[in-house]
Amino acid sequence: MATPGTSADARVAIVTGGSGGIGREVSRRLAADGMSVLVAYAGNPDTADQVAKLIVDEGGTASTFGADVADETQVADLFDATERLYGGVDVVVHTAGIMLLSPLATFELADLDRMHRINIRGTFVVNQQAARRVRPGGAIINFSSSVVKLGFESYTGYAATKGAVDAMTLILARELRGRDITVNAVAPGPTATDLFLDGKDQATIDRLANLAPLQRLGGPPDIAEAVSFLAGPARWVNGQIIYVNGGVI
Repeated sequence: MATPGTSADARVAIVTGGSGGIGREVSRRLAADGMSVLVAYAGNPDTADQVAKLIVDEGGTASTFGADVADETQVADLFDATERLYGGVDVVVHTAGIMLLSPLATFELADLDRMHRINIRGTFVVNQQAARRVRPGGAIINFSSSVVKLGFESYTGYAATKGAVDAMTLILARELRGRDITVNAVAPGPTATDLFLDGKDQATIDRLANLAPLQRLGGPPDIAEAVSFLAGPARWVNGQIIYVNGGVI
């Protein structure tokens, strides 16, 4: 789905996981900032179409494209489609990922391999295409997690994949020297999304909400605000992991 009449000088953003809780708000925020947005999804075209329609109804420009972020051919096709539709790519926001929890001693290795494929290989593949295609003045924004430093029990496997995202982000920023492209990662804390809240009782949710001095969970719009900053005016923020967690750490 796309809207006609896109401005020739509009910036263009790809948002992977763009139909999810945080990805949805990121897509809407970047569209509100004036960008043409390609909402990339993995398995549910209807949900992605709903996000694109919402953006269009709000006066923005959006399209959808399905791709497995860990498949290099499909990701290349995603970037090809964006360039055909909008003429180039300026911003890549990689929100796609999964979170599977268990203590290390009992963690199923099949689950670890699944998270590795999506969270680590997926980030690598998307960043590889972004490094080749993003235009000067652009931004690559990965998604880490505050749990890398918080050390919550049962988060070992997930936090390990996000630690890898941190490493990729810091090094890629340096590898793009001279290209005028920033590379950063957003590391949300406890955020009220279906992914985070799944399986948690109210007492656990309340405890996590009270970790922040602001005494609430973050919301997807809070995270999208930080992404908007990194994608637009924050040209002197580069090679950083930005903790967007209300002051938990």
